[in-house]
Amino acid sequence: MVVIVMGVSGSGKSTLGAALATALDRPFLEGDAYHDASSVAKMRSGEPLCDEDRWPWLDRLGAAVSATVAERGIAVVACSALKRRYRERLIAAIAAPVRFVLLDNSREELERRLAGRARHYMPPSLLDSQLATLERPAPDEAAASFDAGAPLDQLCEQTLAWLRTA
Repeated sequence: MVVIVMGVSGSGKSTLGAALATALDRPFLEGDAYHDASSVAKMRSGEPLCDEDRWPWLDRLGAAVSATVAERGIAVVACSALKRRYRERLIAAIAAPVRFVLLDNSREELERRLAGRARHYMPPSLLDSQLATLERPAPDEAAASFDAGAPLDQLCEQTLAWLRTA
């Protein structure tokens, strides 16, 4: 099984993903690590990625996740997965059931988190484009949404409880 913690930049994907991976004693893959240098430069300069930028990134990430699952059985991933077609592309690349966890935040909280980040290439100026791109998971997707303002231990427990019933 694969758990993909999704949402816009600053939503807490990496924090929750790492906590879930620790709780499950499974590998954690940071989706940002699979962006190529040109995409990182583009985002760093304040230019949002387009679908053509994202396809190779999603393919690299999907292949890495699939290889990890083949070796370890379960993987936890942090990936924005903003559009349904991005999620579908990941599902197609991964040879295991995939569950998505969307972290919901208020705009104010996202702005606060992004302003406080050091050494990350994603500038706060791209928040609007990410929010505009986000397609919330539909009822027919294997996904759940949680309030990212909750304490991390509570988010982790809520997610694990949902995974047990999913």
